[in-house]
Amino acid sequence: MLTAVMTKRITETSPSLKARIAGVLYLLCFATGIPALFVRGRLGLLAGLTAGACYVAVTLLFYYIFKPVSRRLSLLAAVISLLGCAMGPLSLFHLVPVRINSLVFFGFYCLLIGYLIFRSAFLPRILGVLMAIAGVGWLTFLSPALGNRLSPYIFAPGIIGEGALTLWLLAMGVNAERWNEQAEVSGRRI
Repeated sequence: MLTAVMTKRITETSPSLKARIAGVLYLLCFATGIPALFVRGRLGLLAGLTAGACYVAVTLLFYYIFKPVSRRLSLLAAVISLLGCAMGPLSLFHLVPVRINSLVFFGFYCLLIGYLIFRSAFLPRILGVLMAIAGVGWLTFLSPALGNRLSPYIFAPGIIGEGALTLWLLAMGVNAERWNEQAEVSGRRI
């Protein structure tokens, strides 16, 4: 019952408010995720779990925001991101059968979100390009040797792309009128 009520509230929330909430949560990901990379012990673990929880929320909000562009790609992006979010906690308990850096999942996620932004009518296309570049940067971790060799420099495209999207969402949200138009067209296709 509670889940149904929460889902209805999320669905009825304006797209611009969803985007701004996503921006706040994305900022919290940065604020807790960066220290999680450098701080060890319980504080580092807490920061990492907080960043992961915020990223899960961002992922779910992005699913709703980008659903009018492509329901299937938005769902695929969400599934890939959630897999990436699950990798961290599962790897702590050695429950991940394959040793893949979770940044690889976020690379594919950023590529898909970049494409969805580029195809959307409600966000600037440059943000889509920056997110795609961030995704390519994260995908260098497909080769651990390459990712480690390029580290920490390879973090720059991700910080720039995801940071620009975060700032845009905080400052501008999405163009609600264009989002509604795209959602209406999308609803007629289904």
